[in-house]
Amino acid sequence: MNDEIESLLTVNGETRRVRAPLSRRLSEVLRSDLGLTGTKVGCDAGDCGACTVLLDGRQVCSCLTSLGQARGRAVLTVEGLEHDERLRRLQEAFVLAGATQCGICTPGMLMAAAELASRGTAPTPEEIHDTLGGVLCRCTGYIKIVEAVQACLHRIALAPPAGGGSTGAVGTRLPRVDGWPRVTGRAKYGADEVPRDALCLRIVRSPFVHARFRIGDTGDILARHPGMVRILTARDVPHNVFSVFPRLRDQPVLADGYARYRGEAIAALLGERDAVERFAVAELPVAWEELPAASGIAAALDPRAMTLHAGRAGNVLVEGRQITGDVTAQAGGRGVTGRFETPFVEHAYIELEAGMARRIGDRIEMFVSTQTPYMNRDEIAWVLGIEPAAVRIVPSAVGGGFGGKIDMSLQPVLAVAAWLADRPVVCAYSRGESMCVTTKRHPAVMAAKLTCDESGRLASYEFHADFNTGPYASCGPIVASRVPIHAAGPYRVRALRATTRAVHTNDAIGGAFRGFGVPQCAIVHEALVDELAEAIGMDRLEFRLLNALDEGDRTVTGQKLEHSVGMKACLERLQPVWHEQLAAVTAFNATPGRTRRGVGIGCMWYGIGNTSQPNPSSIQVGIDARARITLFSGAVDIGQGVSTVLLQICADALRVPVGAIELVSGDTDRTLDAGKSSASRHTFISGNAVLLAVEDLKARIRRHAGASAGAQVVFGKGTVAVGAGGASTGLALGALPADAAGMVVTGTGFYNPPTTELDANHRGSPYATYAFGAQLALVEVDTVLARVKVRHVWAAHDVGRAINPTQIEGQIHGGIAQGMGLALMEEYVPGRTDNLHDYLIPTFGDMPEVTIFLVEAGEPLGPFGAKGIGEPALIPTAPAILNAVAHAAGVRPRRAPLTPTRLWELLNARDSSPNPLESFVTLPGDTR
Repeated sequence: MNDEIESLLTVNGETRRVRAPLSRRLSEVLRSDLGLTGTKVGCDAGDCGACTVLLDGRQVCSCLTSLGQARGRAVLTVEGLEHDERLRRLQEAFVLAGATQCGICTPGMLMAAAELASRGTAPTPEEIHDTLGGVLCRCTGYIKIVEAVQACLHRIALAPPAGGGSTGAVGTRLPRVDGWPRVTGRAKYGADEVPRDALCLRIVRSPFVHARFRIGDTGDILARHPGMVRILTARDVPHNVFSVFPRLRDQPVLADGYARYRGEAIAALLGERDAVERFAVAELPVAWEELPAASGIAAALDPRAMTLHAGRAGNVLVEGRQITGDVTAQAGGRGVTGRFETPFVEHAYIELEAGMARRIGDRIEMFVSTQTPYMNRDEIAWVLGIEPAAVRIVPSAVGGGFGGKIDMSLQPVLAVAAWLADRPVVCAYSRGESMCVTTKRHPAVMAAKLTCDESGRLASYEFHADFNTGPYASCGPIVASRVPIHAAGPYRVRALRATTRAVHTNDAIGGAFRGFGVPQCAIVHEALVDELAEAIGMDRLEFRLLNALDEGDRTVTGQKLEHSVGMKACLERLQPVWHEQLAAVTAFNATPGRTRRGVGIGCMWYGIGNTSQPNPSSIQVGIDARARITLFSGAVDIGQGVSTVLLQICADALRVPVGAIELVSGDTDRTLDAGKSSASRHTFISGNAVLLAVEDLKARIRRHAGASAGAQVVFGKGTVAVGAGGASTGLALGALPADAAGMVVTGTGFYNPPTTELDANHRGSPYATYAFGAQLALVEVDTVLARVKVRHVWAAHDVGRAINPTQIEGQIHGGIAQGMGLALMEEYVPGRTDNLHDYLIPTFGDMPEVTIFLVEAGEPLGPFGAKGIGEPALIPTAPAILNAVAHAAGVRPRRAPLTPTRLWELLNARDSSPNPLESFVTLPGDTR
């Protein structure tokens, strides 16, 4: 370009020459011109801080800093930290403390911390919050980041690595096995692989919420725009439809004349990057006919509303129900009712959707950020009209998912472009594009009635929820089927009637988000449990203890809970704190003032894995001719730590150090299908598959050695010995033929948890095991400004067995942060909050103090007794906070999030008129 000039700048101590426009973003210079992809881009607006670097020792957002501003100055990026001993200690502290999970924010956090380290002082937590406060994290809840910085700059010794040099890894605080690449900037995310000959793909989207359209002749556009290669439309896609569920395929890769939501992909521009970015979308000849939009559940259910999909009458995608007993005949004498609403909630992972695809002969290979490599593989094969074996998915490092990367985003159109162009193609969403078109937590409108007898024992529960699933199916069926089972919470009830509907609208797409609808229904059952306890004059925690599920009880589906039911144990761990805080709050509120305090409790249960469906995982463990061990795992680590946990399980099953095992993860050409990274399933299900793979490996080794089935197999450094009774013989591995992966012996484990479909009477075992938990929240309410500050959360969770306590704590911290967002601040409004300054997520300053109690009610079916924690960590937080607000302010929140405006309205309506959301909405089947 004519405005390119040569600039000199010092990057990580080296003088670098760059020829580019002075207006070019420093982040682009570092990533594209210098190949320093450790600097991440999450917004290009200075909102997320992922691109933070040091400029002459001071932190700046490199996405807001121009090359002209950096000329002649010193730039330090994450790649330069490990060459400075003092700053390398920061990186080590982040790994040891568990301060990196998905890792996408870690470079920015480290650079901000590096500025703090340069001051040479021992910072207070407040100074750490202030200095690192410009960098957002969606995974960790910030607490372990603060701990890492404090440990480094205060010279506090962190626990040394465990399980890496000796056996006995399960139960230890083993640092993440993928931690070092994340703190050095070497981990490669979806946007970090850009081949030199790659074309760029840009998607053209509908500006209308609901419209028909026609694309005119585009023949002359390529001639007028050098560098443009092709304009893709619906007719270029062999099978122009995909979905999470093949039987419900309803989402077009590129819409064919009909757009069902704002941001629907209608075309794609393929060409050289500069040409594609310069192209004005207004030049594309599109004629639009705007249609009436069904925004919100009520509008979509209106009989006059346009049906968005043929065969889905009334815009109802699917219905769910769970019926147990007779809620009318078995109702108790005391009851409470309520109507509740929750909004769209954005995943707000810091990594934007991005990837690269290339055609290699008759195969397509894709490097993408995904939670579901095998589901991606199969749907890409369907879209292209080729066999699944002709598709290779290589997952990148995943910069946060939380369910949002279960659905495919750019993968189908990226695959089509690369298939047709026969050149590598890259695509990356902008922040606004990501938030506009990807899935969200389902909004819900819920009504319920809970009754008990005079002794306080729960009798009946009626519940109905309508979920806004948006224009396409996505995970709507999962939400509609899971919620009725969980609707009454972790309590014994004699009778239940729970019904759900997933409703199509022209709003954003409702998909998976950490809990599949259970966080929404938990707000309802926990509020009503509080109200019912108060109505009969019982302590709120004691009321829960009286009714909590226990070993030997049956669930609402008739499933007998034989083992690992830690609900009461969680409540008992919190009991002393509860009584202490109630007394402290009473004393505080006895003093006149505008600030009131309250303490609330929230309980949860969660079925691990898919609901009443086959839910298998296949894992392989192999050894090569030099007795080197490799774990081949299709389980994608999205920050939850599954790679580390599976290695810990594998190491103890083999009786070797974790460091003796190599890991191959996610690649569909090199691993088997371990299922998707969701539903808190991998520790339990893939962990069991690892144990079975190890047993199969040992059995195959015994057969090669001609040993008996009971012979001991010992894995040593460079050797494998087989024997019994003190005598052993080394196996001549070098004499065995190697497979394509270089392994001479490979064991395969396949585990499908023992579940059943629910029968016609809604009876069965939908999950093999359940997680349980309870949280207490202490809040402070400013009754004048209507602001809520969460001061402390105490969390007790039954995890079965804590395979890695550090990682479990990190999951709980992150879950609390997201649950707090659901309760108090997060609400996605299509077209209004497509960025990270209008859409608010918790920051350093928002996080409360957190105290964790791990309850280990071992699950006999689980690997070493383990279950799961990813989703359970979030579920009780919002109920606990909202119940605490009710305790503090004397008003009952019925709509989340409880923003200052909504709380102000509740406080001002308290003495003048009833809260309109207090009224009970008649439930389906209720004749009153």
